[in-house]
Amino acid sequence: MTAVRQGAATGMSIGTVLDRLRPDFPDVTISKIRFLEAEGLISPERTPSGYRRFSAADIERLRYVLTAQRDQYLPLKVIKEQLEAIDRGVATVGAVDSVPRRPRALAVAPGEVSPEEFRTDRAVRISRDDLIGRSGIDDRFLSELLRSGLVVPGPAGFFDEDAVTLARTAKSMSEFGLEVRHLRAFKLAADREAGLVAQIAGPVAKGRDAGARDRAEEMVRELAALSLTLHTCLVKGAVRGALDR
Repeated sequence: MTAVRQGAATGMSIGTVLDRLRPDFPDVTISKIRFLEAEGLISPERTPSGYRRFSAADIERLRYVLTAQRDQYLPLKVIKEQLEAIDRGVATVGAVDSVPRRPRALAVAPGEVSPEEFRTDRAVRISRDDLIGRSGIDDRFLSELLRSGLVVPGPAGFFDEDAVTLARTAKSMSEFGLEVRHLRAFKLAADREAGLVAQIAGPVAKGRDAGARDRAEEMVRELAALSLTLHTCLVKGAVRGALDR
């Protein structure tokens, strides 16, 4: 990558841009591109009739944003700060290597959680047998997790990486004497948090402006990350208090 600054429009339509990006970013959509424009990450030229005309620099800038999201799990506000620094000439363009994203579990470590932790990987399809084998549980334990609603398969009956992590974590907690029924409290708390996030992001998703859905999804990821960080800090504080009693 050589530069990220915007250049003069060369007449490419948004459809042409989509065709150029999709080989490397299969999930990108016209709505996503419009959303990134609304967020100020790109500024394509407009024809007198209002049509967007993208330059090669615009496409390069989009690649930078999408790669940073996919491979470095950076939130948009951080990417935007990087681009603004590059545009001002106070930072250089570091190579955002387009390496395949490694499968990984949802991080639940202390500290700030990236919103990209909550991006769905649609390519992952884990069978029931694979879930049992990878998480180290037996069929009876998985059945309990399913009945409790802690693990939920997708519409086609497959599971994702988070299901593996959840099953493995539940198994580890069971070794301390906690049964699956005890973990329902965590599920109920998560449902309440998700409900609060939905109340905030739902109206945004219903907006009629371009990119409303993508804006809502980005908001959900940001709020979910903040919620998880807050939850972690609260649990840490409560545990310290419990040990001091």
